[in-house]
Amino acid sequence: MSKPFTYAEAGVDRKLRAVSKESLKILDETHRFSRHGEVLTLPYGKIFPISGNRYLDLVIEGVGTKVLVAQLAGKYDTIGIDGVAMAVNDVIRSGARPLAIADNIHAEASDPELVRQLIEGIARGAAEAECVVSGGEIGDVAEIIRGIAAGRGFDMVVACIGEVEKKKVVFGDQLHAGDAVIGLRSSGIHSNGITLARKVLFKKWGGKYDAFEVPEGFTRGIVYEVLEPTRIYVKPFMRLMDEMQVKAAVHITGDAYLKFERLAKFSRGVGFEFDNFKPQPIFELIQKTAEEVRGKITDEEMLKTFNMGWGFAVVVEKAQVDDALSILGKAGVEAEVIGRVTDSGKIVALYRGEKLVLASL
Repeated sequence: MSKPFTYAEAGVDRKLRAVSKESLKILDETHRFSRHGEVLTLPYGKIFPISGNRYLDLVIEGVGTKVLVAQLAGKYDTIGIDGVAMAVNDVIRSGARPLAIADNIHAEASDPELVRQLIEGIARGAAEAECVVSGGEIGDVAEIIRGIAAGRGFDMVVACIGEVEKKKVVFGDQLHAGDAVIGLRSSGIHSNGITLARKVLFKKWGGKYDAFEVPEGFTRGIVYEVLEPTRIYVKPFMRLMDEMQVKAAVHITGDAYLKFERLAKFSRGVGFEFDNFKPQPIFELIQKTAEEVRGKITDEEMLKTFNMGWGFAVVVEKAQVDDALSILGKAGVEAEVIGRVTDSGKIVALYRGEKLVLASL
């Protein structure tokens, strides 16, 4: 039996990353500079007051090695959407409405056509999020940024700031067994787990397929499947916030369903059980192909790495499920109950007839 292929084997060690993040506690010392009151700690970040009852949520995000896939395809007009999506989807977790974004493009060379396509994607993403782009920067840093396409190496980060009234903050600390978890449909792989996917799918990185090869059951080159932009959830989520109480919100990105571990700890050790996964064909292809070229990727590893069909989730009281699904449906996003809050203190997935314990608190 071949050795299992994991995210760590691909080059991303989530345990090491978790240890590194412990250093973030140092930044808590800066909270004393808040001029309008206490900085609030939420499950996935902090928000700071700008008046007695108004708070700002500021995040900065990137698209990781998806930039290499864009270079492989020679297609740069969607990667900006990913940058915006990663930032605005993080901001709304606190209940904040995105106000403005700023981008930072570090390029091997600020090639006009490359920059134009990147900016076009950012503009499209900002329009979907109904968010102002207030500024940005383009830096030529050839000695730092080297990609796989000569002269087209780049990295991109996007910052977003949002505003929320204190009475509408999604604190995420009042979860109880029986609360429902509703998943909002993803558009595919989004911008997470790309390092693992690249090294399984593309010959460029030791995988199986040429970039533009069309695998059986697909209708376009595999590179375009991976480049499908991250879905932006601002409109449906804010509509839900306007009409009912949301107890918690999770952007299912890096570490996938392990994201719920932080929420479980924040709400005094509750647990989660998930039993509804609808992975798009790209996920099945990754897992199948891995056995041919790298080694088996277990179901557990897939659920710890990829969104498996659901890119965002909200927790609501069980009695509010039908109303929540109706609101989200009218807002144009596919949504279903994907799990529930438990009192187990564990993150559990019921997948393919198996009970997988992803984490124990």
